[in-house]
Amino acid sequence: MNVLLDHLPEFRDGFLGTVSLTAASAAIALILGVLIAGCRVSPVPPLRYFGAAWVTLLRNTPLTLLFLVATFVVPQVLFPGLSAFTLAIAALGFYTSAFVCEAIRSGINTVPLGQAEAARSIGMTFFQTLRMIILPQATRTVIPPMSSIFIALTKNSAIAGAFSNVELFGVQKLLSDQGYDIVPIFIWVAIAYLVVTFSISGLFRLLERRLEVAR
Repeated sequence: MNVLLDHLPEFRDGFLGTVSLTAASAAIALILGVLIAGCRVSPVPPLRYFGAAWVTLLRNTPLTLLFLVATFVVPQVLFPGLSAFTLAIAALGFYTSAFVCEAIRSGINTVPLGQAEAARSIGMTFFQTLRMIILPQATRTVIPPMSSIFIALTKNSAIAGAFSNVELFGVQKLLSDQGYDIVPIFIWVAIAYLVVTFSISGLFRLLERRLEVAR
C-alpha cells in the first residue's frame, strides 16, 4: 500500500493515460472498422481489394513495428509536429481496426441474404441497405467479440509507454528503475488494468442485455 500512496500522482496519471489511450484509439478503430467492413462486403471490386489489403497488412504486422513507423517515419515524411499521444492512438486505432472489421464482417455474414435482396428490390442502394438493414441486425452478434477486441486493446496500450506516453506499464518501469520492489508495483498495476478491463466487459454485457430485450 505504501508504494501506491507514496506515488499516487504517478499511478493516477498512468491510469488516466491508459484510459485515454484506450478510449481514443477504440473510437478510431470502431469508425475505421465499420468503414473497412463496408469495403469488404462491397459489390465494387476495388473497394473489396482495398478492404482485404487493409486487414491482411495490419493483422500481420507487429504492433511494435506500427509504433516505430508512427513515431519515427510519419512525423518525418507526412505530418511533422504530431504529439506522441496522437501518434500512439493512430497506431493502436489502425491496428485494432483490422480486428474490428473482421468481427463486423462476421456479424454481417450472419444476416440472411434475403434481407439484402428485399432491400434492393425496393430500390435501396448498397450503403442504405448496409446502414439501415444489415448493420443493425449484425450488431447483436458483433458485441461479444468486440468486447474481447477492446480488452486486448487496453493491454496493447502498454506498448505506448515505450514511445513517450504516460500509461500504467510505464509507471511500473519508472518505479522499478528507481529501485522499488517490483512485486507490489505489479500488483497495483494489475489491479488498475483489471478495473479498466472489467469496466469494458461490464459495458458490453449491458449492451448485450439491452439488445436481447429489444428483440
